[in-house]
Amino acid sequence: MSHKPIEINSNKYFMYCGLGGILACGTTHFSMTPIDMLKCRLQVNPQAYKGIIDGLSKVSKSPVGFRGLYLGGTATLLGYSLQGMGKYGFYEYFKYTYGQIVGADTAVRHKTLLYLGASATAEFLADLMLCPLETIKVRMQTAIPGTQIGGFTATLQKILSTEGVNGFYKGIGPLWFRQIPYTMVKFASFENIVEMIYKKILNRPKDTFSKSQQLGVTFAAGYMAGILCAVVSHPADTIVSKLNSVGKTAENNKSVASIVRELGFAGIWTGLVPRIFMIGTLTAAQWFIFDSFKVKTGLPTTGGDGDNKVSRVAKEM
Repeated sequence: MSHKPIEINSNKYFMYCGLGGILACGTTHFSMTPIDMLKCRLQVNPQAYKGIIDGLSKVSKSPVGFRGLYLGGTATLLGYSLQGMGKYGFYEYFKYTYGQIVGADTAVRHKTLLYLGASATAEFLADLMLCPLETIKVRMQTAIPGTQIGGFTATLQKILSTEGVNGFYKGIGPLWFRQIPYTMVKFASFENIVEMIYKKILNRPKDTFSKSQQLGVTFAAGYMAGILCAVVSHPADTIVSKLNSVGKTAENNKSVASIVRELGFAGIWTGLVPRIFMIGTLTAAQWFIFDSFKVKTGLPTTGGDGDNKVSRVAKEM
């Protein structure tokens, strides 16, 4: 790493935030592949397993063994690395840009709206990179046993040959519906929770704590934000799993509306418990990895500076 200080809100700063996002999202999503795979299968077929433990046991005892738990892992690693790069890099960029547009006073008064707007824009763009790989992942994970197309490359080629490029984006609407609210909650709640911890619980400015202590706050705030994220985004996650689990046939090419009617209110929430565990852990780990990367490169941890930080961001040229 370069020892030259990185100027906050410079192009290099945004690039480093993108690199931190790759590390944060790619590695964590890949590590959670077994839980994600079981969650997707339960959303498509609630009778597949009695629960997470039963699912892990059945898959690991199948002919493919332990490897079966990481079905779709390559697509997960690639897709969420790209998404993480866009999510974190664009978030910092648009937070700075929107702060410049509205001015310092407005940015301070409406800082949560600034967080929400920047994160929504960032996720909208990041999902354009994620969607093709998410389609491949879900198609692999939810295929009925014995009907699997093959690995990552074979699934990619099959979708391209039978459905064309549009096949990779058939779930972009529900994906936006899932990911944009998730990311808005993830960033806005995290920034506010971190600030609350320092102001209301610890009663000391962030810079009076060591970097390791600040990272502890990051992890705690990340887990709390993750629980909120899971609840907000779960209905759309269920629809994405159902939508991408089927191929392009007259019988199975269902619309979002028909899937919602078929599932009903209770069905939309299938798999919420494992997803809360997955997303809570995932979000906490992502923020911890992201902020650890920032600390290693000489940058400050995220959040906790309150109005002074927002004002500074808005005033910088």
